Amino acid sequence: MSDVCRFAPSTTGSAHLGTLAAALLCWLDARSRGARLILRLEDLDPDRCRPELARSIAEDLAWLGLDFDERVEQHTSRPRHEAAMDLLEARGALYPSSATREEVRAAGRRAPDGGWAYDNRERDRVLPPGGWRATAEPIRARLPGGVFRPVDEGGLDLSQEPALVMGDPVVRRRDGAFSYQLAVVVDDGVAGITRVVRGRDIAPSTATQAALQALLDLPSPVYRHHLLLLEERGGKLAKTHGSARAAGLLSAAPALCGALACCVGLLDRPEPCTPAELLRDFRWSRVATADRVVSFRDGALRVTPVP
Repeated sequence: MSDVCRFAPSTTGSAHLGTLAAALLCWLDARSRGARLILRLEDLDPDRCRPELARSIAEDLAWLGLDFDERVEQHTSRPRHEAAMDLLEARGALYPSSATREEVRAAGRRAPDGGWAYDNRERDRVLPPGGWRATAEPIRARLPGGVFRPVDEGGLDLSQEPALVMGDPVVRRRDGAFSYQLAVVVDDGVAGITRVVRGRDIAPSTATQAALQALLDLPSPVYRHHLLLLEERGGKLAKTHGSARAAGLLSAAPALCGALACCVGLLDRPEPCTPAELLRDFRWSRVATADRVVSFRDGALRVTPVP
């Protein structure tokens, strides 16, 4: 049985350099294994996700030379997300939560992802008559105790006791949208995803996802968390730092592909190439492990490894 992989960008903004680098690595991993590759456009946030952004991301990936075996828009999976909530409710794993972000922050305990850990202060609350659908409050999932040990193929230690370290996650928000943590677990399970290639910034959430997989009787994929591309001013490249289109980087696909390959360590210097050409001798041992600071100045690419 062959592997099934996915690339799952959020559609809250246009593709930026970090998006495209992550897509390239995911594509190279999948195609080097003969795996099925799904493009899942994550569009659950009703305030920030827009259809035109989803189309723009898909177009940019195709322009770069990345093909997918299937394209899925995440909002179409809402019935499956509701079914997962029903199962969690039947297993006594859901409770309403009125704790605000300010209250969680006031508890003063940092989580491994840089946010604030929820202290499970409302774990004794129960759902109202009518269940999770009958309340407008956010809903949290009561995670099982114990350490979860997802497998990271690159050797990253993902072991964690998420109920203690991160706290019970919100699975349905106040605005009625299902959370990333629930949706990613359900969607990976339904699609039969066996491998997940993504940036290291998501690694601290993996044990929480493993705990939800256990609650929902879903298998855990094998993970590989790769390096991040960082801004000179600090923090990873993100949509707030400007899209590839706005930066004028989508002029020649081979040139940008070569720049991305240089950013992630597959080339020593940026030289025009295609994803298919990179595939010929792709292996993870050639990909840089340390994060890299990336900048474009006067049309020139600068890449600096982070010590």
